[in-house]
Amino acid sequence: MKSILAETVKKGEAIERGEKLKPVKEPDIYFTSFEAFRKAITPKRLELLHIIKARKPTSINELARMAGRDVKNIADDVKYLEQVGLVEKKATVAKTAPVITYDKIAFEIAV
Repeated sequence: MKSILAETVKKGEAIERGEKLKPVKEPDIYFTSFEAFRKAITPKRLELLHIIKARKPTSINELARMAGRDVKNIADDVKYLEQVGLVEKKATVAKTAPVITYDKIAFEIAV
């Protein structure tokens, strides 16, 4: 919390000095409804995202072993997560590794 406040003060001081701030990047992924988000981010898929980020599996098979789930189901989930933009795949010589390049997912609801 202190770091957020310090960053806010720092930006406010920069604005007072007339400095231009870098624009905040908008999210790249949108869902049309809460139900669509819930369908995309199931508990099992959220667990996969965590495993990919924390343990960095080198293949879909390794991810399946880490998650204790069937390879086909893992492959289907990774494919879906890739389609919605939450996972990237990096191909190596004989394997395809799932990769995540972000640290968090922010969820925002307009009222």
